[in-house]
Amino acid sequence: MQAFLHQTLPAILPSDCTFQIHDFRDKRRLLHNLDSRLRAYAKWLTPELRIIILIDRDGDDCHKLKQRIESIVAGAGLRSPSTSDADTWQIATRIVTEELEAWYFGDWEAVHAAYPRVRGNLSRSYRNPDDIKGGTWEAFERLVKRHGYFANGLRKVEAAQAIGRHIDPDRNTSHSFRVFRDALREATAPTSP
Repeated sequence: MQAFLHQTLPAILPSDCTFQIHDFRDKRRLLHNLDSRLRAYAKWLTPELRIIILIDRDGDDCHKLKQRIESIVAGAGLRSPSTSDADTWQIATRIVTEELEAWYFGDWEAVHAAYPRVRGNLSRSYRNPDDIKGGTWEAFERLVKRHGYFANGLRKVEAAQAIGRHIDPDRNTSHSFRVFRDALREATAPTSP
């Protein structure tokens, strides 16, 4: 995810916007450390800074996972979009449904640009990227292997960088990607006087 975001965020954010990515390595570690981390942030977070928590849904219930994180956010005394208006939220939770590779399926033209032997169109079973069953990374790996890439297994960081360079934020059809993109745009929109 970190490699993908480093490639993709500049296409979403205004050129004068800076960002930092904090990688917790896995969901369990993020959820374990989130309360103490957010309580520390609450002590110094200034109005112009925004935090977006981005987490894979994996097999979790999306609503329960978001509710769990929103509860931690509220407990730290921070405001989320669900508890405040567009100009005053400090932290938003966005869930990747189901894994990062779903976002690749959402912009198949980006995949084709990174890996030209991969066909430019998708079968009907992959048209709704957030509903791919049986694991999105596994489905993605099968498809690129069929076209002669990653014979020894998907190299996720390499793929994230290569595809991330070509992602068009306005073309991507993944609902979870669009919700994430929209949160970034809201966070960086000019505030009214």
